Amino acid sequence: MTSLRTFQNEIDEIHHRETAKQRAQATVDRTRETKKPAVKPPAAKEAKDTNDTDDTDAGLGEADFSDIDEQIQTLLLSETPSNRDRARDLVAALLTRHRGEYVFRIGAQPPHAKLFVGESAVNSEGWRGTVRTESELDALRQGVIQVVDEVGGKTSVLFESRTDQPRAALLLRLPPENVSLTPEVRCAVVGNVDSGKSTTLGVLTRGALDDGRGRARVSLFRHKHEIESGRTSSVGMEILGFGPSGAPILPSTAHSNDADVIRREKLGWEEISVQAAKIVSFIDLAGHERYLKTTLYGLTSGAPSCVILIVGANAGLIGMSKEHLAIALALSVPVVVCITKIDMTPPNVLAKTIEQVTKIMKSPGCRKTPIFVKSAEIAVEVSQVFAKEKLCPIFQLSNVTGEGLDHLRTFLNLLPSSEGDTEKFMADQPLEYSVTEVWSVPYVGTVVDGILNSGTIKIGDSVLLGPDANGNYLSTMVKDMRRKRAPVTGAEAGQCVSMALKRVRRTAVRKGMVLVHKTESPPKAVRSFEGQVLILYHNTTLQRNYQAMLHCGAVRQTVRILNMDHPQGVLRTGDRAIVTFEFISHPEFIKEGMKLLFREGKTKGLGVITRIL
Repeated sequence: MTSLRTFQNEIDEIHHRETAKQRAQATVDRTRETKKPAVKPPAAKEAKDTNDTDDTDAGLGEADFSDIDEQIQTLLLSETPSNRDRARDLVAALLTRHRGEYVFRIGAQPPHAKLFVGESAVNSEGWRGTVRTESELDALRQGVIQVVDEVGGKTSVLFESRTDQPRAALLLRLPPENVSLTPEVRCAVVGNVDSGKSTTLGVLTRGALDDGRGRARVSLFRHKHEIESGRTSSVGMEILGFGPSGAPILPSTAHSNDADVIRREKLGWEEISVQAAKIVSFIDLAGHERYLKTTLYGLTSGAPSCVILIVGANAGLIGMSKEHLAIALALSVPVVVCITKIDMTPPNVLAKTIEQVTKIMKSPGCRKTPIFVKSAEIAVEVSQVFAKEKLCPIFQLSNVTGEGLDHLRTFLNLLPSSEGDTEKFMADQPLEYSVTEVWSVPYVGTVVDGILNSGTIKIGDSVLLGPDANGNYLSTMVKDMRRKRAPVTGAEAGQCVSMALKRVRRTAVRKGMVLVHKTESPPKAVRSFEGQVLILYHNTTLQRNYQAMLHCGAVRQTVRILNMDHPQGVLRTGDRAIVTFEFISHPEFIKEGMKLLFREGKTKGLGVITRIL
């Protein structure tokens, strides 16, 4: 029996190998195209431009960034004009390199191992950086604020400690030129029904605390039956903007106690987008078992940077919470846990919930180190490393008293942007845009929403939309483009944008279709494929002709098992095999190396596409 961990490592290897192969092939194709100047694709020029900017900062990339922090501090303390100019140039290069955002640390920093456990690290070894006195700390802070101001940025103090060893962390941020360049972090919010997901989001995005009776969540609901039942049944989208200074952008009525005022006075997405230097997009998913299909689609198609698992302190990790956690782990998405309702939970029940969450996180299935975030310093440090080091930050929140919300906001403010993940999203590759939502807007026409997986696109580009039921692609043009409801002229890999398409009927578009650049040979529409799969759970045996719902990126369709290479010809829980699948109703756009999940009732399977047939 294969363990989930080893299987996940294998499918990650296959995914990386296939992606690298596809990218190399795309580069070869592009060089071939550039030799024929008549048919130069629009993406080629932009790719070249991005490469040029990388070369200017090449010297910066070779040194460790903590060394550059030290270098800037030494230059600023010398107080000579030439050194100050050099420090300013280094700060400007750092900000450019890090997409306009950088956490600058002053003084010696404690070792993470001690800090994350909450132990005092005063006399321990492993401190990083140069020890500074209080006067040096003040001088450096002032110097950094001045040079960042000169390059057009803003500085905010994330935390400052005068005890033990004087140290501080500053957030340096450049305001984006326009909405199309604003960095965005996508977070999927999951958890059991009645754990407080919508209330937590209402408090985070509206600023007003809850009354303990669900007042904060009412403004998030989209349907009448949701307000009546108090349960989310659709994929809701909420955004939280952070200004250049790092402060959250909240409505002016955030401190009002009148429920009607709170519901009515909310900032529009356009207003938030214009003011924000960073946007955190929350995908509010349903907690009820009945809506698992919707929740799964939100997790696979939304490409979230992290999953926020909300656990009610009074109930613990029960029901669908475990299901959602298992899906997040299967998709290899980093997990953040928020324990809510700590104001109304008796201490002994809270301690039991914390013990249960810690035990599950350390279990062989998760293998994550739980980190309890109880200070701004831990929030700053863990936000930078939790995804790489398999850490699981745990926040204890009260939406009624507001306890713990500041640490959560600091953490969200510092999360690396989703489009900054160059392994996942490549701007210099051919265009590929996945459709996750479709609307028909009066006087506009068909509008699609989705994620740019690779390449760049701008208004006026001719594109192919498909595949349709026959596997063909339809020629169309991008009429208009919006990002977070604000108009933009173009978009690049990793961004979520909605586009109005020319001469396309609403009925001709469905979720899971893709937009690609117009070429002589459009990508192949796939009807059947081979995948390496692991059966996570099935109560009897899986045989040939078994049908299940397949989730693969934005694709969601029923598939049939045609063949399997298992010696017994049947699959049980824990078995793995190479299985041939066939789409039931129409062909789809999928690629080798894409991860897949399939389910039917309680049956669940995880895998990766190994061969297109």
